[in-house]
Amino acid sequence: MEMQALQLFVRVAARGSFAAVAKELDLDPSAVSRIIAALEDELGVRLFQRTTRRMSLTEAGDLYLRRIEPLIEEMDRARVAALDVSAAPTGTIRLSASVSFGQSMIVPLLPAFRARYPDLKVEGVFTDANVDLVAERVDLAVRLAPTIEGDLIATRLRDTHYRVVASPAYLAAAPPLTKPADLIRHRALLFPLRAFRSRWIFRDSAGRLEEAPIAGEITLSPAGALRDAALLGLGVALLPNWLVEEHIAAGRLIRLMPDRDVTATTFDTAVWLVYPSRAYLPNKVRVMIDFLREHLGPPAR
Repeated sequence: MEMQALQLFVRVAARGSFAAVAKELDLDPSAVSRIIAALEDELGVRLFQRTTRRMSLTEAGDLYLRRIEPLIEEMDRARVAALDVSAAPTGTIRLSASVSFGQSMIVPLLPAFRARYPDLKVEGVFTDANVDLVAERVDLAVRLAPTIEGDLIATRLRDTHYRVVASPAYLAAAPPLTKPADLIRHRALLFPLRAFRSRWIFRDSAGRLEEAPIAGEITLSPAGALRDAALLGLGVALLPNWLVEEHIAAGRLIRLMPDRDVTATTFDTAVWLVYPSRAYLPNKVRVMIDFLREHLGPPAR
């Protein structure tokens, strides 16, 4: 039994017409009829009930369709997956990320990615909204969260650790800031989420927690705007390590109280690579995941 005959049977069942299928495939209607008739002879059952006005599946045909249609779909996916692995990635990959992560971490990598995969186009969807991957046709998303909820496939790219930072110019003119309680005398740069606006939580090497109240006159989003405000000397900011580590290394920002962990919500949070659940991972998504792991994998704590 040839795959072509089974695929033709499924198509005829969906269209309800030999002539319609023949037109779609640029075949003679008599050729479609002969293939279906040969399939019926091989099976020993009639699959279609034919009249001068209409054609419909018989009971046996309906049962056969429900059994073989998923198998044919799976074989098609297997064929595409096999071709995907052997061929260079092409087409367009839609990649979603938060505004700050997209601008700070992904855009700088695009020259290297394009040099490696010149036939693969990239559409960056940078938004702080939690987009519906299926509805928005997003192939891969980068999400910042403690865990990933929902019917999605997620892999941890790297842990996220927060830093309290300020510019050298701000610290030179401000009161000393060596312990969490000192924050009450400083201008904090605030993120608009409620948990980030009233207190920061510190944890020392013995695991003891200390909440430090904060206050400030400037509230900004996205997080990249807070970093820029800190660079301008406008106050003290709580920011993820991936957003400030380059500026700390260059001396443009000072990491405060480095002997303590700090957060506004939870200490265990991460950067995740997320994609819709599907039967196989397209090559274009696979190479992007591997590339991001290569360049943005776990940094030194």
